Amino acid sequence: MLQKINVLAYATHPDDAEISISGTLLKHQSMGLKTGIIDLTQGELGTRGSKEIRASESKISSEILKLSVRENLKLADSFFEINNESLLLVVETLRAYQPDVVLINAEKDRHPDHGRGHELLKRACFLSGLSKIETFRNNILQAPWRPKSVFSYIQDHFLEPDILMDVSDFWQLRMDSLLAYSSQFYNPNSAEPETPISGASFLQSIEGRAIQLGRTINVKHAEGLRKVTPIKVENLFDILPK
Repeated sequence: MLQKINVLAYATHPDDAEISISGTLLKHQSMGLKTGIIDLTQGELGTRGSKEIRASESKISSEILKLSVRENLKLADSFFEINNESLLLVVETLRAYQPDVVLINAEKDRHPDHGRGHELLKRACFLSGLSKIETFRNNILQAPWRPKSVFSYIQDHFLEPDILMDVSDFWQLRMDSLLAYSSQFYNPNSAEPETPISGASFLQSIEGRAIQLGRTINVKHAEGLRKVTPIKVENLFDILPK
């Protein structure tokens, strides 16, 4: 049975979506829309924690975000390739949830998995609409589906956004969803090795960027998105600032 998801985020690693666009997901969920996250890998090569710990943290975060669905495709962290197998796995999820809007990893970033994940997901969004590509879920042939819009989110490296989302009302809750990954982010009591994202300054940088983006649209906190597919509007007044 189809479980329609309105806004579906894909993330190369568990916590990628929480770092970058969890406020956007919360905002759309508050509007009565269904949201979800599909993680490509289990983050098993992360310096801190383990894939089992990540899975537990992901569950907690999903509850905070009130997601309607979360799946993990269990591709190999840092070693997944853009091949038939990985493309078809993503196509199967797109057809299963038929999202109107898809959010994907940044096209380039500090971690090479993010850019590779971007290309994999962008291709899968196109292939999912081709009727001669057959995929099955629960032994049932799936109908083709192509999302109406695909956007990428901004990660470690700053990229100029095309769209800014006011997430001021959801800021604390989105940070709670991020801090659910207690093995990965700042914890003064942790004895694990330091990483580029484990210090207090990383959390400060996330809010600093949100404040900077928010200033450009005169709000307290904003998250940025970049268009991957063209944005269709009926007239120019559809895109005037509110």
